[in-house]
Amino acid sequence: MSRRVRDVGILGATGIVGQQLVRRLSAHPWFRTCWLGASERSAGRRYGDLPWWLPGAPPEAVRDLVVESPAPGRPPELVFSALDAPAAEQLEAALASFGHVVVSNASRYRLDADVPLVVPEINPDHLALVAVQRQQRNWRGAIVTNPNCSTIFLALVLGAVRRFQPRRVLITTLQAASGAGHPGVPSWDLLGNVIPFIDGEEAKIERETTKILGALDGDHVVDHGVVISAQCTRVPVLDGHTESVSIEFSERPSCDQLREALHRFALPPGRPRLPSAPTSPILVLPERDRPQPRLDVERGDGMSVSIGRLRDCPVLHCKLVALGHNTIRGAAGAAVLNAELLVADGWLGGNPLGDGVPLC
Repeated sequence: MSRRVRDVGILGATGIVGQQLVRRLSAHPWFRTCWLGASERSAGRRYGDLPWWLPGAPPEAVRDLVVESPAPGRPPELVFSALDAPAAEQLEAALASFGHVVVSNASRYRLDADVPLVVPEINPDHLALVAVQRQQRNWRGAIVTNPNCSTIFLALVLGAVRRFQPRRVLITTLQAASGAGHPGVPSWDLLGNVIPFIDGEEAKIERETTKILGALDGDHVVDHGVVISAQCTRVPVLDGHTESVSIEFSERPSCDQLREALHRFALPPGRPRLPSAPTSPILVLPERDRPQPRLDVERGDGMSVSIGRLRDCPVLHCKLVALGHNTIRGAAGAAVLNAELLVADGWLGGNPLGDGVPLC
């Protein structure tokens, strides 16, 4: 079924995640980028004249767009936000109140009871919180969030094996330099080194995952009972977060059962096909020394999580290594996928912002 192409805007368009959004939306069948917003130091400048941090060059279609200072009413109805949490707090709420639907990569609203924290393969029904949010906050628009980059890879693994009732999880992350944005961690600190601390990261993994796996109960989500203990490190890898994970279940499944569940995991039955959804959200690799960021991070156009070394654990029940692309599946690609879900489920109208609001 064909759909009309919707105009979209991007907040924080000059950072790494914002540029990934620009690139991933450049040939999107449902969306057309026609508005870019950024801080005052970039506002008023041609986008193609600003620094570009990704390989290649900015897409031709956006190079002549003039970057604007964000303000409600200026972007189209659908806005992707790559803002950091402090900037997102006021601006995203102002946009949603005005009538914009903000698909946010920021952490500020993820754990609010009326804000959907969505991974489409796991909890598409949580979008029902949009109606609750609009009623409780008197907003005409909405905020919908995607998880922290490390959270989403663990959540996909646990979502795939949820029927075996995971109870306790130990996870250690080895997170890429690009996860810190640009310019990120100084090279003197990171090269040839491991930094065993990323501010706020462990709490995000431990708390966000239980909400994603939780059950929608009327106007809120009842968190899943799994207990997660996370340790997060920054390592000298450009792209790709690696996670060492051990899981205990209510009843111990075999490794073959887990491998089959991971292999078969996909969007829930009956859901419409989404353009950014990988055919296989989880790829189980047979090699004993995989996954590796340099070899596997781009699998599924960066939208698939690679799993390897699935085996018995002498402390819990099983252990494995997971790898995902932190700025694609862990950020920009996750936001685009959530926007596709919003469209497919009918949460976006035409232009609810009223007459006279400039659209692209």
